[in-house]
Amino acid sequence: MDWCKKAQEFGFEHVGVVRAQDLECLPEVRDMCAAGRCGAFGTRWTCPPGCGSLEECAARLKEYGEGVLVQSTGMLDDPFDADTMMETERIHKERFAALAEAARAEEADCLPLGAGTCQLCAQCTYPDAPCRFPQRAVISMEAFGLLVSSACERAGVPYYYGPNTITYTSCVLFHGKCETDTPNG
Repeated sequence: MDWCKKAQEFGFEHVGVVRAQDLECLPEVRDMCAAGRCGAFGTRWTCPPGCGSLEECAARLKEYGEGVLVQSTGMLDDPFDADTMMETERIHKERFAALAEAARAEEADCLPLGAGTCQLCAQCTYPDAPCRFPQRAVISMEAFGLLVSSACERAGVPYYYGPNTITYTSCVLFHGKCETDTPNG
């Protein structure tokens, strides 16, 4: 399957192929999680430490070959346009959930890495009980220790689209090559 084309069918504005071997799990990204930048550290199975140590995430990446990196971009009325930021995030997460479901139907143990924390449940079961939806839960790229701007660069996709834009980025990694006829971007 041409995953770049499929991603565009789901509505993503920008897509590219990313190789798992080019992705680096960085302690400084994980440190941002621990510092409470998003407030989810230690509260979900899909966030540190519930998603595994940085070393475990790096070992997991080594199991994969290529994947598709996807982005949704919104145009802001001004730099503080929170409504458009939240709407773009909602749209991106909706699109990504659909893409991840299609990817998992094709390759059950693919690795979807999303933008931001998992929000499937109003209250996560972490750490008292197993995840309610392990087949649908998505760990964020940052929780894996990935610097999103670097992942974009390595996929040949811009990270920044100019003033008054907001872009959300996610990826799905597969065990083999990511068949595509679509150029990056």
